[in-house]
Amino acid sequence: MTDFLGAALSFPTVLFSFLLVVVVGYWLLVLTGVLDLGDDLDVDGVPGNFLAGLGLGGVPSAVVFSLLVAVAWFVSLAGTALLDGLGFGSGTRILVSIGVLLAAALCAWLVTRLVAVPLSRLFPAESDATRHAFVGRLCVVRTGTVTADFGQAEVTAADGSSAVVQIRQPGEEKMTAGSSALIYDYDTEGEFFWVMPAGPAFDPLRHSAK
Repeated sequence: MTDFLGAALSFPTVLFSFLLVVVVGYWLLVLTGVLDLGDDLDVDGVPGNFLAGLGLGGVPSAVVFSLLVAVAWFVSLAGTALLDGLGFGSGTRILVSIGVLLAAALCAWLVTRLVAVPLSRLFPAESDATRHAFVGRLCVVRTGTVTADFGQAEVTAADGSSAVVQIRQPGEEKMTAGSSALIYDYDTEGEFFWVMPAGPAFDPLRHSAK
């Protein structure tokens, strides 16, 4: 255990260890509904367009960033553990550690690129026309609350397929996870839908079941 902590807190692994803690914390917040996963989420200042330029587009930035960090951390940890057993001097150790850092970054890019290709099929690109087709449909809230700048819901299209979308409400109506909402507009600039609580007139089946 001591050797593991030593390797994890040694250069260059310590750089990725910190990022890995951030990534784990982020996904814990996503799972608990405190944060939502956007299709074009900027992570630590890394925009989706930049990742697309690296050949990592088509997948939410948070997923790509998480894969990059996880792979880079694992490779650098393995490299650091190997260096500990070789007994290099301080000067040589620094130079070789920089090489491990570059190798970890390259491996992370290669592995993430390979994984991103099949994953991109799970996140099909939606045009504005497709998104506007959701206007007027009911959705089910998937986050603990919906505010003017936070919220996520699942909506079913006419063909029976479902999608998780970003939603917002201008007021302060109480909308919790599992409740129904009516999509009444789409914000092209913000890429989210405006919703309102769906009363018995819009969703009689759900309200009659309560």
